[in-house]
Amino acid sequence: MSALPGTDRSTAVPSPEPVGETIVDWYAGAARDLPWRAPGTDPWAVLVSEVMLQQTPVARVEPVWREWVRRWPTPASLAAESPAEVIRAWGKLGYPRRALRLREAAIAVTERHDGRVPADVAELEALPGVGTYTARAVSCFGHGRRQPVVDTNVRRVVARLVHGRAEAAPARATDLTDIAALAPDDDARAVRFSVAVMELGALVCVAGAPRCPACPVRDRCAWRLAGSPAHEGPPRRVQKFAGTDRQVRGRLLDVLRGADGPVPADALAPVWDDPVQRARCLDSLLVDGLVEQTADGRFTLPG
Repeated sequence: MSALPGTDRSTAVPSPEPVGETIVDWYAGAARDLPWRAPGTDPWAVLVSEVMLQQTPVARVEPVWREWVRRWPTPASLAAESPAEVIRAWGKLGYPRRALRLREAAIAVTERHDGRVPADVAELEALPGVGTYTARAVSCFGHGRRQPVVDTNVRRVVARLVHGRAEAAPARATDLTDIAALAPDDDARAVRFSVAVMELGALVCVAGAPRCPACPVRDRCAWRLAGSPAHEGPPRRVQKFAGTDRQVRGRLLDVLRGADGPVPADALAPVWDDPVQRARCLDSLLVDGLVEQTADGRFTLPG
């Protein structure tokens, strides 16, 4: 077939590679070597990683994750463990209710799904402690199913790349549609894209001061092309830890994790000088099922 009039095949500029394909290609050389991303990692190990990674840095999660999947390699093995041991093994990851919810999810998987983590998003969402993000992540990363997976990092990438905003707006229903539209047509590469765009947000398109020179799609970023306008909304809130109930709860649990048995209330007094806050935090641990009180008034991890 002859060339169209006025065109020269030797000098025609090729169409740019689709954004999603470019991000996948970038990921091949930029991805962190994380154990839960290794080929052959089963869906249960992926589920454990996703629960642990909620609001917790990768560096803190990795050693605990390795020990968990070694100690409890299947949902059934965790389901058979006592809540006290699960809380001890959770250590200092924070938000320890996640440990109990993960054990409850393991029980549900064992009883409802013959010990196999389901691939269907709706079935995953029906598990205790598993929300929309985690369900899609496990379906995608654990089972290799094409799924739009949206976390904070992904929403920030889409806000800048597609919508030209410095920061992501509050979560909305169109987030899944936005990211699905960028995914490659090929299912296998679409699965790869879901983790690649997450990595892009974690390593390059970070909050505050993005590393635009290292971005593989900087030439197509709506925010950068608009001159990188400043964020017009309220400033991001920095979550403090010192002096909070979270810190006090953690210290109380530290004492109980290290004890051989129930401890009296007096043994918990040195944990925190403010008796009112200490009592409030102890009460909240009792309500959350992370601590139990014995008939003689002592405190212990749940049996």
